[in-house]
Amino acid sequence: MNPKLPRYPIYIPSKGRAKTSLTVKFLRQEGIPFRVVVEPQEQAEYAAVAGKERILILPWQGGDENRKAFCAERQIEDGGLIAARNWIKEHSIGEGYLRHWQLDDNIHYIYRRWKGKRIYCDTGPAFAAIEDFIDRYENVAIAGLNYDFFVPEGKQAYPPFYLNCRVYSCSLILNQLPYRWRSRYNDDTDICLQVLAGGWCTVLFNVFLTHKAWTMHVPGGNTADLYQGDGRLKMARSMERLWPGVVKVGRRFKRPQHIVFDAWKRFDTQLILKQGINLGMKQPDEYGLELTQIAPTIRSKRLKELLQERNLRSE
Repeated sequence: MNPKLPRYPIYIPSKGRAKTSLTVKFLRQEGIPFRVVVEPQEQAEYAAVAGKERILILPWQGGDENRKAFCAERQIEDGGLIAARNWIKEHSIGEGYLRHWQLDDNIHYIYRRWKGKRIYCDTGPAFAAIEDFIDRYENVAIAGLNYDFFVPEGKQAYPPFYLNCRVYSCSLILNQLPYRWRSRYNDDTDICLQVLAGGWCTVLFNVFLTHKAWTMHVPGGNTADLYQGDGRLKMARSMERLWPGVVKVGRRFKRPQHIVFDAWKRFDTQLILKQGINLGMKQPDEYGLELTQIAPTIRSKRLKELLQERNLRSE
């Protein structure tokens, strides 16, 4: 059976990571359609890795006047990835899509958390399941996958998703939103706060997770532009100015960090999902996913038990 594929387009904004883009590597291996969005001067380098047909070229080069005009017209800062993110949204709208995916370029692969275990999962069915869930509701602005290190293995129960909180790195965006990525610092936090303040919902999934490289561990991207020196403090201060009374500057992980007070909890009690389309599903749909042994040896006792259960059911 052919695996299900996402119906919404996947974009990967990237810079300086043609040879180290983890996301490009694993999506190519899985045969998932995607496009990498790059500046003109990096076109050839990325095409050699991702394939020419998967490259989209931003309509500016470096710090030229075209990009500055693009940012000024949309009242966003000129810098970071925000110009690319806004251009991607406009490109998706121009192709007639209701939503689009934006993935960071440092994602190793996707997990499914199933019966307390994090198991490597095909991306196509995972994204298709999320798209079907989100399209049931008329007021979901942004949805995405949680980081695997926030949802560890074990007996502790986690809800299938969190409602009305931050969504980072692997996001499904509703194109009709009037909001823009506007700050080169913490653009993902800012746009989530914008949509929540505007009365929309966000959904962060725990049933599917991203295994992502730690910030600043992959050269390129924002590593040199934003995070060096006092970049962390500048980022936190920028968010505090945008959201006074909501965001404060503190320290986490032994470094300056913006802290969103209790705003996420406040939105969680105020905003609820509004039913839109009824898909009419009467039975659970596994989207073609099956537990399959890949490695010759399984070390995890719990995973061995799950595989034995699966084999007994199939006999």
